[in-house]
Amino acid sequence: MTVLPITHIGDPVLRTPTRPITREELADPATQQFIDHLIETMRHAAGAGIAANQVSRSIRVCAIEVTSNRRYPYKPPIPLTVLVNPTLEYLGDETYENNEGCLSVPDLRGNLRRHVRVRATAWDRHGNEIVSEVAGLTAGTYQHEVDHLDGMIYVDRVDDPRTFSTWAQFDRHHRDQFVERITRFVDEVGS
Repeated sequence: MTVLPITHIGDPVLRTPTRPITREELADPATQQFIDHLIETMRHAAGAGIAANQVSRSIRVCAIEVTSNRRYPYKPPIPLTVLVNPTLEYLGDETYENNEGCLSVPDLRGNLRRHVRVRATAWDRHGNEIVSEVAGLTAGTYQHEVDHLDGMIYVDRVDDPRTFSTWAQFDRHHRDQFVERITRFVDEVGS
């Protein structure tokens, strides 16, 4: 297993839009090995997703997966999904308030708005075209990771900085209310 070092907020690589890769680059064994390491890093850190620039590689690749995640036990499952050169299209104007954290912003969470439904167009790790329509927290996860690839971090989208809290304070003061609200949301909208 190879776990890559996670880049933290303040490093310019997180603020620089990543570059698309070609199918030839994607097929290169070194790129495929990098994708394996990216997935291993995400799983080791208990992330719901990770973008290539979060491990200092400025290419337009991210991985998403939610199984029984100790950081996000309220998130619906998402099978392992690798998105290469993804673009997102918002399906409608409806948004919801989410509380997010990030592997690149250790021990901090905050509230922001995400679109309820999105369509992702990308390649999978083998260069096959995929189009996925996702909703709810899954749509939020897709938006979070594609934001990384665009050089944005979730803290850029937080409207009210008074919602920032450490993980410990979130667990102590906000988790129960958030989980109750977001569980109702997931039940209404789906994943």
